Amino acid sequence: MTGPRRAGAPDPEADRVEAAVVARITPSAETVARVEKVRTALVERVVSAARERGSPLVRALVAGSAARGTYLADRLDVDLFLLFPPDLSRDRLREEGLALGRAVLTEPETRYAEHPYLRGRFEGFAVDAVPGYAVTDPSRPLSPVDRTPFHQEYLAARESPEIVGQVRLVKQFFRSLGVYGSEARTEGVSGYLVELLVLKFGSLRGLLTAAREWRIPVRIEEASRDPPRLPAEVALILADPVDPHRNVASALSRRNLALLIVAAGAYLDRPAEAWFERRPVPPLPRDAALALAHERGTHVTVLGLPRPELVDDTLYPQVRKAERAVAEEVGRTGFEVLGSASAAEGGRVVVVLEVAHPHRPAVRVQGGPPAGLDRVGQFLEKWSAVDAPALQGPYVRPDGSLGVDARQELRDVEAVVRASLPRLSLGRDLTPNPPDRATVRSLAHETDSPALGEALRELLGRRLPWLPPR
Repeated sequence: MTGPRRAGAPDPEADRVEAAVVARITPSAETVARVEKVRTALVERVVSAARERGSPLVRALVAGSAARGTYLADRLDVDLFLLFPPDLSRDRLREEGLALGRAVLTEPETRYAEHPYLRGRFEGFAVDAVPGYAVTDPSRPLSPVDRTPFHQEYLAARESPEIVGQVRLVKQFFRSLGVYGSEARTEGVSGYLVELLVLKFGSLRGLLTAAREWRIPVRIEEASRDPPRLPAEVALILADPVDPHRNVASALSRRNLALLIVAAGAYLDRPAEAWFERRPVPPLPRDAALALAHERGTHVTVLGLPRPELVDDTLYPQVRKAERAVAEEVGRTGFEVLGSASAAEGGRVVVVLEVAHPHRPAVRVQGGPPAGLDRVGQFLEKWSAVDAPALQGPYVRPDGSLGVDARQELRDVEAVVRASLPRLSLGRDLTPNPPDRATVRSLAHETDSPALGEALRELLGRRLPWLPPR
């Protein structure tokens, strides 16, 4: 077994691997020419449609990977941005943006982020037509996409063909780990962040060589800048070069950054083409999960909640908040929580919880005040009453405080979760009303579903993605 490779040392095997991967993921010359033609035609078509409609469109542009050529051979969505005057109302922005999208795209479908946008087809390509405002100062955007033209100009002025090749390589590496994408569901790395990291470190190996030494939280700064308002409690901080008060990496979770750090060292020590292959992540069926729980000697509880009509980017932060709230409550009430996970499907949100034992004792020790305090009288009065749920005591504990062994009415973990739901903060849109719309069952009494399988895989199938299955 070889030790870690010295930073900066030549690595012929990594050169061979990366050259082979770049050749595989680079779009063909024919595809590049088609994309260029479509970019021009799409902008011309939408400008013409705006003129015919009398629309107040200021500018239309194709930005993102399709504009800079940083897309992968098997993954290309064209992002068309429709920019309107800053004084246009939100309602009119939506109206005009959707109307122009429908005028140029076939198979249009309305999607939702902060505001609606249109997804459709244009000459064989998937296109997202996104309305925004033509602002002059990227540090004062009126919508999340208003910085896009400035991002486009910043990157286009700095990226060479060599940098573009390295951007594709990093994207493919991150895809193989399952951390490419800044959506709330993924909590990973955006394409814009990838390009900034490659500009900063020069290459995949330059990035990974730096990353293997990172300690979370990581702050990457330009020497001349110290953005004062960036949040500190995040995994990675990289100031947006066009808006230094914005953290480009705010979506990246600590877990995913830690995965990148571990993977960086492992790849540099043993480069192979397998690092760039997408790995299937099948759901874990209920019966297989029951067998694993039996082998582990544990118990799995399933909480089901009605799914509100929200887009994933709004829903998933609430789903994870609900998962944390339930896990913390169960741990606080005396169960040993080994793990939790969550997922969502069409009409349902699922939270799964693994505990060491499904039951807690019939007795719990209730601590009281130290002897000599005024509150001793209140404690004795409460727990000496005839109807007090005391199994033993009150008595003096070895540390000099009073105590009592109290009867624990709710002993099953499912009963505890069920009783706690009305007072838990599950997220603004997730708290079931009425409470009986939620279901709380042991895994043995659940039926398979896509969300359950996804959550069970996360709960009981955790393993570094580049390692072979057990």
